[in-house]
This record gives sequence, C-alpha cells and structure tokens, in this order.
Amino acid sequence: MEYATPESTGVLSEAIRDYLKAADSSGLEHHGFIMSRHGKVIAEGYWKPFAADYIHTLYSLSKSFTSTAVGMAIQEGYLKLTDKVYSFFPDMLPESMSDNLMKMEIKHVLNMATGHTKDTMGIMRNATDVPWSKTFLAQPVEKEPGTHFLYNTGATYILSAIVSKLVGMTLQDYLKTRLYDPLGIKGTDWEMSPEGYNVAGYGLRVSTRDIIRFGNLYLNNGKLNTKTVISADYVKEATTSHIQSLPAGGDWGEGYGYQFWRCRHNFYRGDGAHGQYCIVMPQHGIVIAINSESASMQKQMDLIWQYILPGIKERALQANKSASSEL
Repeated sequence: MEYATPESTGVLSEAIRDYLKAADSSGLEHHGFIMSRHGKVIAEGYWKPFAADYIHTLYSLSKSFTSTAVGMAIQEGYLKLTDKVYSFFPDMLPESMSDNLMKMEIKHVLNMATGHTKDTMGIMRNATDVPWSKTFLAQPVEKEPGTHFLYNTGATYILSAIVSKLVGMTLQDYLKTRLYDPLGIKGTDWEMSPEGYNVAGYGLRVSTRDIIRFGNLYLNNGKLNTKTVISADYVKEATTSHIQSLPAGGDWGEGYGYQFWRCRHNFYRGDGAHGQYCIVMPQHGIVIAINSESASMQKQMDLIWQYILPGIKERALQANKSASSEL
C-alpha cells in the first residue's frame, strides 16, 4: 500500500485525530481503522491486541464479496441478472412451485427483494440432513419478488450455490485468482455449509488492510491500475439503490444495492455485525475500513460523519507538523 500525509491529500490531521479520540471515549470497542484518499493510506491504527496482520470475521460484510463474485460470473458469461433462481436447481424444486418463486431472479436475490417475509438462513441451518438450497426453495415466497425488502442472509447463500455450480468451484477459490491475488489479499478463509458451498452471507475472514484494498477497487470503478478486475457497469449497479431498505432515518434507510448499503451523504458501504465497515465516499475519493466489536453501528457511523467529514477539503493543505505528529 502507498502512504501519504492527510494534509497532502486535502484532509486535516486534527479531524482524524478527533475522530479517534471520540472513538476511544465512545464506549464502543474498536479494533482497526484505516482511511485512504485517492488510493493512498493517510491514517492507520489498531487497538491492542489487534494489529495489521490480524484476520477479522467480517460477518455480513462478506455479502459484498459475494456480490463481487456474482458480478465476475456475469461478466464471464455464466449468468445474467434476469436469470430465474429456480432454473439452477432442477433436482431440488418443491413439488408445487408458486408464481412468486418462479418470478424470482438473480437481481432480486442481490437486492434483498426475494419476496420472503422472514430470513431463510435459520430455517436452512436447522433443517437436518437437507441441502440448504433445497430448504431455501421450499420456503413460502409471500410477496412478489422486487416489491418487498427483507434482509435475508439465506438469499445471499443461494447466490453462492448458484455461482459455485456454474463455475465448478467454491466462491473462495473463484475469487482467489480474480480478486484476492490481484489485490494482494492473503490468508483468508470462509466458512462452508454442509452442502459444500461457502456460506456467503457471513463467515469470510480478512484483514483491515484487505478491506481497504477491496474498497479502493470499488472506488476506482473496478479497476486496479489499468486492469479491469470487475466491470464498471456492475460496480455502478451494485452500489446504486434498487429498493427502499428500512424506514427512513439513519444510515439503514438510504436504500440497498446488490449486497451494498447506501449511506447518508451519498456514500455507500458494505458492513457486518458488530461494526465491520467498508465505507466508500466516491465524491471525495475516500475509503474507510473499520473492524470492531461494537454495540452500536449507527453511533460508529455518526462519529465518522461528525468528526471526519468536516476535515475533508478538495485540495492539498499546508503541512501541519504538530497535528500530524499527534495523529
């Protein structure tokens, strides 16, 4: 990774310093923080005993990596956003198929609009000796796909099953040569289902530095230097809101893309339980990666908006040795 001082990229060191002080006094447990601008890391720090090489459980931030695998499979011609989900499981279909199940498309699964009214993951995990995919397909689809948002981790799993069936390998193996190796991501692991697929909606473990690399790939519209890792068209689709998410208010009411959330201030993010963040601020060229064990994810984001945003300027600033040294 390339490093720079905050001021050289137009960010006030004291803004980041004040954010870190607020994070320390917030009562929320933080583990790692990295902020980059225009691809250069301008702040990086860890709370003991955590360190740069520590691998963190991403929880639902794993979903954004799953979305990336889907986007790559689309650009390689394996599937389309409009493909019907049931078509990939001819041997696992229920005896009677509802109209709503037959209408469910890949894009509906990506944007959490499958038509289910409760998360399917718990039911899948509790079904003894039944493939998770079969259990998913057996669940009632009460609403028309595309009309109803429900955060459904079981739906993310079905994306893993579909991509793995098509490409002949797990998501983890599929992403290794296409995402991990180009970005320099090493030492990852991803929980597997009894069915033999990565669980997709959670269970991936990477470092905080890996998260910042991932976020910068999206900031750069899928390019790493001059190489296209994932198409710019998919990056735009994945990070655009396609459905109203939770009721307005806070950062969960800004809409949902393809396994990415929209944020206030016209930003977007991948996130996971207990405060795992990949926040992208496209108009500022900024990515923030956070790992933590937090009791309030909204409060964590509020701290960023309160302390860091006012310190972002649009041109290089005069060096501030005192503030930089303190940071």
